[in-house]
Amino acid sequence: MTAAGHARSTPATGTNMPEIDGDRLWADIVSTARFGGTDKGGVTRLTLTEEDRQVRDWFVAECRSLGCMIEVDRIGNIFATYPGEDPSLSPIAVGSHLDTQPQGGRFDGILGVLAGLELIRTLKETATVLRHNLTVVNWTNEEGSRFSPAMMGSGVFAGASRLEAIDAVLDQDGTSVQTALETIGYRGETPVGQVGFAAYVELHIEQGPLLEAAATQIGIVTGVQGVRWFDVAITGTEAHAGSTPMAQRNDALVAASQIVLAVRDIAHRHLPGVGTTGFVAVGPNSRNVVPGAVQLQIDMRHPSEEGLDLMQAALEQIVGAIDAKIALTHIWSKQPVVFDPAIVDAVRASAEALGYSTTEVVSGAGHDAAHIAGICPTAMIFVPSKDGLSHNEAEYSSPEECARGAGVLLQTVLQIDLK
Repeated sequence: MTAAGHARSTPATGTNMPEIDGDRLWADIVSTARFGGTDKGGVTRLTLTEEDRQVRDWFVAECRSLGCMIEVDRIGNIFATYPGEDPSLSPIAVGSHLDTQPQGGRFDGILGVLAGLELIRTLKETATVLRHNLTVVNWTNEEGSRFSPAMMGSGVFAGASRLEAIDAVLDQDGTSVQTALETIGYRGETPVGQVGFAAYVELHIEQGPLLEAAATQIGIVTGVQGVRWFDVAITGTEAHAGSTPMAQRNDALVAASQIVLAVRDIAHRHLPGVGTTGFVAVGPNSRNVVPGAVQLQIDMRHPSEEGLDLMQAALEQIVGAIDAKIALTHIWSKQPVVFDPAIVDAVRASAEALGYSTTEVVSGAGHDAAHIAGICPTAMIFVPSKDGLSHNEAEYSSPEECARGAGVLLQTVLQIDLK
């Protein structure tokens, strides 16, 4: 903290550069956590819900008060643009997402959006004018917890998904994406993909333990692991738990258990890959009935496409060898991403100018930046997560860590603006 009580991003070189106000950023983090806030200090703000509408309205109002032009596209992505000197140049974009997981944290995603807002405030109060416009983006449905796939808004924006197909996606209650957008008033008029960027930089919490374990202040993210999602439907035979002999049972949950263990073992055999069975639904889910139906949702990740191929092949082989009626469906993929070397270098130079320790990392989590990297120069900045926790109400990054990340984001934008 400075003598004035602000967590500032002061350059080690002593050069006169604008500095973000870390206290103001932290106040926004605390304030926005009320939208969907939980009793345990976390946030449940699923995409396109009333809570999401409330935080979107707050964000739009704050940006408008600073003189930003607001655009909302057909998938509900919000673009808040602060004017620079030359409107003929494509804007530099920063941002992330405002939606959360159920019982999620108050930092995942929203830190990148609020840091972008803090950049605009800093530019305005210091009368700093960029050559490029600066656009802060809120991407729709990054989490994928209500509607699948994840990173939905950025995926449509980057051309990885068709708007018409995404509009028709249903949540568990049968509500479509299109209906949900219209219900909360964020079915925008701007055609998807009409806004173009000179570069995109996303600040995010690490969501893992590496930076904290290394006592490193800033993560320079060089890329994102590839992801493959699978749905599994297992059909057995419901039967009485007391009167059905063990030899005559067709227990769907036993078959499912073999798959759950196989996902874990496959990941161990293909490190640094990871595998997770994150959803299980058992029917009829009664103590004294042999399970007759199970649904699983599997997430596999690896930094290389070859690693993902090997993991998928191993899963298919094991499923095929289990004596049960099993339908394995590959529902979604995202290839591994390597970020733009020039933007990564700008992040590195900015962190060094501010005197912060750094570590290069490949993101284990998926992010909107992974889609945007396919259409413009992109990179990411990580700050540490306490105990590596995320998608958890106990998720935490300190005020100082958030301020450092926002400071590096600002200096990175200033560097990109000069080129």
